[in-house]
Amino acid sequence: MRVLLLGVGMQGKLALHDLARCDEVAEVVAADRDLAALRAFVSDMAYGDRIRCEAVDASDRAAVERLVARGVDVVIDLLPTAFIDTVAAVAVAQDVHYVNTFFVTPGLRALDRDAREHSVALLPEFGLDPGIDLVLLGEAVRRFDTVDEVMSYGAGIPAPEAADNPIKYKISWTFEGVLRGYRRAARVVRDGAVVRIPETDIFASEHTHDVDIEELGRLEAYPNEDFVQCLETLGIDVASLRRAGRYSLRWPGHLAFWKTVADLHLLDDEPLMVDGQTIDRKRYLASVLEPHLRYGPDEQDLAILRIEVAGRRAGKGERVVYQVIDRGDLATGFTAMSRLVGYTASIGAQMIGAGEISRCGLLSPATDVPFDRFVGALAARGVRLQKIVTPA
Repeated sequence: MRVLLLGVGMQGKLALHDLARCDEVAEVVAADRDLAALRAFVSDMAYGDRIRCEAVDASDRAAVERLVARGVDVVIDLLPTAFIDTVAAVAVAQDVHYVNTFFVTPGLRALDRDAREHSVALLPEFGLDPGIDLVLLGEAVRRFDTVDEVMSYGAGIPAPEAADNPIKYKISWTFEGVLRGYRRAARVVRDGAVVRIPETDIFASEHTHDVDIEELGRLEAYPNEDFVQCLETLGIDVASLRRAGRYSLRWPGHLAFWKTVADLHLLDDEPLMVDGQTIDRKRYLASVLEPHLRYGPDEQDLAILRIEVAGRRAGKGERVVYQVIDRGDLATGFTAMSRLVGYTASIGAQMIGAGEISRCGLLSPATDVPFDRFVGALAARGVRLQKIVTPA
């Protein structure tokens, strides 16, 4: 198979690394706006002649069309989210499968019929969270006859020994993206009712809680995005649930800090005028803080996924927990975040190219990715899944 990888940043480098080691991938066209840095990375890693490096300005649709027209079978889109709809539309028009790591956009939903008509698979939400979490959720829910609770937790945080700054956080993702997530409305389920949490209240105490993870201790959880749509995809009637939600995890103390920042309106979307210049508040904060939140060369990050589902199975109450805890690889320099995002996107493209994911149209990792094959592929790359089953 031939794969086009658009965007070779922190997560894209790992996807490229994985594709380059796959015998079934005949060629990877790797495209990024910083061609010099891309070539330097490929040269340093000695990937050989199966990797072709190209420059791309994703705002130029014709340039994207030329790359997709190079005879590739699958596009992995790791560009900023602003380009999702354009790249996916180009892929569908040229009968090329498409994978990304972001939440579904309205534009992607609108492409479903065309994708089915062109026999194209659109696999969004296939990274860490969303991504692995959805595959685990689908498997966990299918285990039960009836479901009472569905809780999803994800995190990219410093390892305990690296959580050495006032907010106990360092950057393994775009920090502007993190800050956008710190002002994003969410929907959860409590006692059978859908609860909408405004973007200004996600750090409020009534919407957060603690989670104890045996290997790590206590972490704080805050609501992340709209989980109700995921429940609908899984065919779960929210009225039957005691509680359900998607949450992000942080070390204790982090949420109180950001609640203060949010309450001071430093995360507001409205720009400010300062000395006659327009200032984006989140971009300003990211620029000021990011240099002080970088990992040192000997520091590891953690990527965490924890899925908890409770219900009844064969007449008995049961709780199942699926959990992944991964550490950054100091030998290669790849973070745990890049491992779980990049490996997942690469595996998705390979499964589609090999026909292991055969349905076309807009797909969901929760329902359309073979669980055993996917978990086995992660395990082959050193990412282990823990499963815990207890009475409920």
